[in-house]
Amino acid sequence: MQFSWPYPDPETIDGYWGKPTALIDWCEENYVVTPYIAEWCNTITNAAFLVVAFYCTYSAYTNKLEKRFIFIGLGFSLVGIGSWLFHMTLQYRFQLLDELPMLYATVIPSWSIFVENQENLIKNVDERKAKSLRIQFIYSALLFGFVSILTWLYIVVRVVEIFQILYGVLTVMVVIASGILTYRDVHDPVAKRNLFTTMCLGIVPFVLGFICWQLDIHLCSLWIHIRRTYLELPLGILLELHGWWHLLTGTGVYIYVVYLQYLRVMTQGRGDDYIFIYRWSFFPELVKKGLTVRTPYSLEFWGPRADVKATKKE
Repeated sequence: MQFSWPYPDPETIDGYWGKPTALIDWCEENYVVTPYIAEWCNTITNAAFLVVAFYCTYSAYTNKLEKRFIFIGLGFSLVGIGSWLFHMTLQYRFQLLDELPMLYATVIPSWSIFVENQENLIKNVDERKAKSLRIQFIYSALLFGFVSILTWLYIVVRVVEIFQILYGVLTVMVVIASGILTYRDVHDPVAKRNLFTTMCLGIVPFVLGFICWQLDIHLCSLWIHIRRTYLELPLGILLELHGWWHLLTGTGVYIYVVYLQYLRVMTQGRGDDYIFIYRWSFFPELVKKGLTVRTPYSLEFWGPRADVKATKKE
């Protein structure tokens, strides 16, 4: 029985979607698995992104969190769908559904974090309420302008590198702002420790994914040589590093959104209504008290197993 087979000759491949029109064509060779999917591995790995995005949305709804977290989950699920279509077809119109929703979905948590950071600098409660709408309007206008410029760069000017750099800057600003909010406004030592732990757990997959992304770009000829000469199919898909970027960033997005959920309920004084758990001691989730957790979990990362009754309201 044959467990591997060679990559086909690129000259003999006739893809269903025709010549790529996208601004980017990744290192994965096109149509080597099926004529109906241009980049098979880069397409299929988006399934993991979709799963965590939908679960994030479901969790926010079930645990009665603010609607902003439902919109965040739905936004990132749209990214997964757009990325699936883009890698499946390598057509420019679907590339827009991959890249631009990433920006639009990130704007929601960005706005939330920036506004709350600014509001919490105002110690007087009455003054904070009076200035809240003004602060929200200012950040809405700033982010709308930022998003409009990036959309223009991507669609009209088509300078993908500048778009990616500025999007990365926005993401880093969100991380810094949320870290400041955690350090300054969360006073429960256990909650603060769990928050920073979860924050790091979300950042690590992003960093690893970014490394995979860069290696995929800059050492592409090496990976193709190894895949074709030594691994063949199907083992060659293990060296599709952009696919690993999807898996790692999908994981990182989920963990970081859970961190933002926990941070929000703590800064809003609703921490007593929720319990923060690590399913199987490593998978973070915010659970509303009174709901049953049907898996083993701990109250600290890689900590001892907790009593299931801990989620019940006293």
